[in-house]
Amino acid sequence: MAADPARTTARPGAAPRRRRVRPGAREERRFAALFLLPAVLLVVVFRIWPLAWGFWLSLTDAEGLAEPNFIGLENYVEMAGDPNFLASMKNTGILLLTLPVWIMLPMILATLIHLGVPGGKLYRSVYFFPAVLSSVIVGSIFNVVLRYDGALNAGLEFFGIPALDWLGNGSTALLSLITVQLWATFGMSLLIFLAGLATVSQEMIEAARLDGAKLWALWAFIILPSLRPIIEFVAVVTTIGVLTNMFGLIYVLTAGGPGTATTLPEFLIWLEQGQMNRPGYAAALSMVLFVLMAGIAWIQIRIMSRNSGI
Repeated sequence: MAADPARTTARPGAAPRRRRVRPGAREERRFAALFLLPAVLLVVVFRIWPLAWGFWLSLTDAEGLAEPNFIGLENYVEMAGDPNFLASMKNTGILLLTLPVWIMLPMILATLIHLGVPGGKLYRSVYFFPAVLSSVIVGSIFNVVLRYDGALNAGLEFFGIPALDWLGNGSTALLSLITVQLWATFGMSLLIFLAGLATVSQEMIEAARLDGAKLWALWAFIILPSLRPIIEFVAVVTTIGVLTNMFGLIYVLTAGGPGTATTLPEFLIWLEQGQMNRPGYAAALSMVLFVLMAGIAWIQIRIMSRNSGI
């Protein structure tokens, strides 16, 4: 039986049906907004407003106690020709090139501990211990170890190896700084990888072992693919950490020297703000560092979205 056209076709000019609102829904939204308001205010007051103020300050010639004047992009133009800034960007590039070591070392150690290397619990405690030390304490310790008459050179001379000025030589200072920072921070990455390894299928590992798979095969074909999201997370967090949390170590060990051999953007910001008393130029440097961090965060979101199929 054919359907009646009058019943299946909407009448011309008829108003669309409105979705019924559940009683009390508007009150629930108001209560939800009320509970969110403190968090929103905190973000606006302590995040968005300082960021906006810093951007405005970067467009001024603020210096000392003088009234700042708007100068547009002059600070950024000056930055493009500033040898100190260019040196800090070069050092940042070198630092980023060492990123695979920051990821691979704790991942390999975590794998060995997870697979039952004798003394694994002791290793876990020893490797994590530096992560609880402040950068000032770490810097003070290695200042004694790495100075010219320090413990490291004394050990090298015992074996007939000439002493090196690890912190005073431009060719070794940055490498020494990176090594100390790696020692001080990779314990946290180790724990993250251990947590990720706890989710790897133990049945698959045991089956591979029964089939005679070697350790490298277990790591390459079972563990490594399972840890891919963890590796991406550690890569981003480690990159942001080494670019924003090395000030204390630089201040204690090298003070950015010799010359600009160990100067990084965050240390240069402190120099321009605290020593040169140029908050406008320091704000411009901060904006550049913020854009760099935002770019890394954007890459993180893209990678995680790709893995989750969003």
